[in-house]
Amino acid sequence: MPPLPGVSESRSNTQNGRVRPVHHPARLLTAPFALLVLFTGCSSEPPATPAPPPSAAPRPAGLDAARDELAALAAAAQDRHLVARYTLRVDGIADRLIVFTSANDDSWRVDVPAGALGGTADISLAATPDGLFQCGLPSATRPEPASCVRLGERDDTLPRRLDPRVQHPFTDWLKVLTDRRAPLSVSPAMAPPGATGSCYSVETTVASINSPLDAGIYCFDADGTPTAVRAAFGTLTLAAPPEPAPTTVALAGPVVEAEPLGMAAPPVEPSSPISTEPGSTEPGGTVPGGTGPDAATP
Repeated sequence: MPPLPGVSESRSNTQNGRVRPVHHPARLLTAPFALLVLFTGCSSEPPATPAPPPSAAPRPAGLDAARDELAALAAAAQDRHLVARYTLRVDGIADRLIVFTSANDDSWRVDVPAGALGGTADISLAATPDGLFQCGLPSATRPEPASCVRLGERDDTLPRRLDPRVQHPFTDWLKVLTDRRAPLSVSPAMAPPGATGSCYSVETTVASINSPLDAGIYCFDADGTPTAVRAAFGTLTLAAPPEPAPTTVALAGPVVEAEPLGMAAPPVEPSSPISTEPGSTEPGGTVPGGTGPDAATP
């Protein structure tokens, strides 16, 4: 049988009785070929590795930490039930005292002096299991008794014409501050004058006319009590230590069928023009063509 390639063959030498190996030429070519492949592999350069695509710049660790801290404080504020008084400062307007109540049953109420009709009417907003209400409060310019109008369900969005906006930092904006998917940029900030607590500058990262909240500065105590807010509507600053919360909030008056009070000032009625009809009496009691009340008749 012919020998297998690469396998040496032994034959018997009949002359001297020794066994000697017999090599085939094809096998002798194997070693040079292997050396050639080895040298070729060593001399060729490795294939170029494509550069990784550029990645977005990493966010500074401080910004992520600030957003986590603010989200935790806002979550604590959602669970905070209290009665708190805040000073509202708006440029060009006298300071006002805002009272916010968050009851133990999650109902809430905010009283806003000069909060409607261009600052001539006091109102309160309240959210209860029965819905969302606006109540007109007695004031010097509107002395009638308090009464309330149902605006909708408790979580309905107020139209801007009825929205004083000062209630948002205590209600729906807290939910936005806890949402890590909300398009917000958060960084540490200095407290507004007279404010305490940890403060954060909040900016929206998406331009929209329906932003989920007002950009500004939001401050909280360690227990979640909102201590200050600086936003488009003005600056709220905690004016006194919070008081214990009631079981539920009460509406300021009975619910009636009426139109709610808008934010805009009522239109000014035009004054009656002076009559210029012939024969009418002019100011001073003179008759046209006369010289006074006792003018002689020709």
